Amino acid sequence: MPAYYAATTYIDPTTISFPGLGIDPFTVDKIAFSIGKVEVRWYGILITIGIVLAFLYAAWRGKRNEGIIFDDVIDIGLVTVLLGVLGARLYYVLTTLDEGYYHNLIDVFAVWDGGLAIYGGIIGGCTGIFVACKVKKLKWRRAFDMIAPGVMIAQALGRWGNFFNGEAYGSPIFDKTAYYFFNTEHALASGKGTIFHTLRMGVSHAVTPVQTVFFHPTFFYECVWNIVGFILINLFYKRKKYDGQIALLYFTWYGFGRMFIEGFRTDSLYIPGTTTWRISQCLGLLCFGVGLTLLLVFFFRKTREPVFAAVETSAVQPHAEETSDNEQPINEVEQNDTNEKENQNNGNAD
Repeated sequence: MPAYYAATTYIDPTTISFPGLGIDPFTVDKIAFSIGKVEVRWYGILITIGIVLAFLYAAWRGKRNEGIIFDDVIDIGLVTVLLGVLGARLYYVLTTLDEGYYHNLIDVFAVWDGGLAIYGGIIGGCTGIFVACKVKKLKWRRAFDMIAPGVMIAQALGRWGNFFNGEAYGSPIFDKTAYYFFNTEHALASGKGTIFHTLRMGVSHAVTPVQTVFFHPTFFYECVWNIVGFILINLFYKRKKYDGQIALLYFTWYGFGRMFIEGFRTDSLYIPGTTTWRISQCLGLLCFGVGLTLLLVFFFRKTREPVFAAVETSAVQPHAEETSDNEQPINEVEQNDTNEKENQNNGNAD
């Protein structure tokens, strides 16, 4: 990786512009307001709004499509948010232990200084959904369906929190851009006339306030990808064929997009012991591959329940259909016996 890439990983931006979109330079401050000595940052505000919107969406879907009442949505939401935030932080800490950031336990949990990894949040959140549903005896696949699209709203807003923090945007844009796809490097055209040149983000910061450097706005790429996915999945929702299909669509869609967008990032987390294998790209490929495979399997099986759930019902359904042509249902036999007794009584009366 070129030396100047590392220098652009985290910049405290003061002036931002999107000249290709006709947006003139404007000032950005990561702090929204202060209460005494407490600083309230845009990152925290946007993450909180995203969580609230995701919850409201889940509550609406739960009532409209999945038969899950509001009280149950609250219980699931509380556990999911708690484990989601915990998972996002622990994932980031475990993948950056060798960076020397953590000197005590407070440093480990100092989320106000940044350092939340989305895949850790997804792992923790999924664990929370599953555990809450098992405790409350709810169908967890339906819960996953009602929650997954709302997560895309939270992710889209969260990326703008990265924007205000001056993080999570990509490599500098020149006539060519170095793009990393797993362990291979590619040169992508990004000069005039390309989409990258149109979407380029200009940054002037305190170190060199006179100089403006243009970067790939990867936070914007991912925001747009999540919004498009949210719209498409919602258009499909009423046509879902089995519980869990919506969640699979989410994992497949998000994994595919993140796999490619991550190649522009300069602040990627790498598999320990390597400098080319980005964790998020590998997990994106895993989500996309597994999700697409399961979607295709369930599609060709033409079943309304996932394969791993069909086993539960296959042992019950055949018994209801094994009545032979020579057998009569129990109710019909009892009715015939009653009719014969009535006929005998009528004959005796005659």
